[in-house]
Amino acid sequence: MNSNVKTHYTTADGSSTLLSAQYGAHYHSLHGAVSESMHIFVEAGLMALGQKQVTILEVGFGTGLNAALTAQRGREVGVDVVYHTLELHPLSKEEYMLLNYSQQLPAQAAALWLSACDAPWGEDFTVEDGFTIRKINEDFTQWQPTVQYNLVYFDAFAPDDQPEMWGAEQFQKIFDAMAAGGVLVTYSVKGTVKRTLRDVGFELERLQGPPGKKHMLRAYKR
Repeated sequence: MNSNVKTHYTTADGSSTLLSAQYGAHYHSLHGAVSESMHIFVEAGLMALGQKQVTILEVGFGTGLNAALTAQRGREVGVDVVYHTLELHPLSKEEYMLLNYSQQLPAQAAALWLSACDAPWGEDFTVEDGFTIRKINEDFTQWQPTVQYNLVYFDAFAPDDQPEMWGAEQFQKIFDAMAAGGVLVTYSVKGTVKRTLRDVGFELERLQGPPGKKHMLRAYKR
């Protein structure tokens, strides 16, 4: 096993998460990994956008949970998704197989999760009809987008753990790469994050957070 992960934990909803050895932070909330992902990214992001064809940028592929749940919900409601996801430190198969998603997720979602995790890096891969993923093994602070996105899942480690990801330069890059009417969702409601998002041009909406967290943010490019 490589050095990305210290150990794994079972969260309050029964789904598991990992602890990053590099950042000393969990990949998901201990109040519920699946609950957090569904609430912040799928429900407040994908479902709120209300489009039948969506191009998504995810900052932080991590365990692949957001991708799997997005693919599953897209299948259920008939949304075609092109999904670009960045990760500088990919988990090894040995590491992501520590997670219990194959047992905790519905069978279809579990299969989508394994397919997304096993997908090759650096190329478009069709996980199933209607969901194509491109996993990008690059430093987000150096990466430059080449397409426009309707929806952004900003799921980097917290600002205190990974401050270089949350600066004005990075959010400006995202803003410029988003289509008009695009939406960004993130779990962080830190004051500096809100100010930076507003400074680069986003309009903010504070929403109820997932279990264990009072609030989350949804930001719009008008």
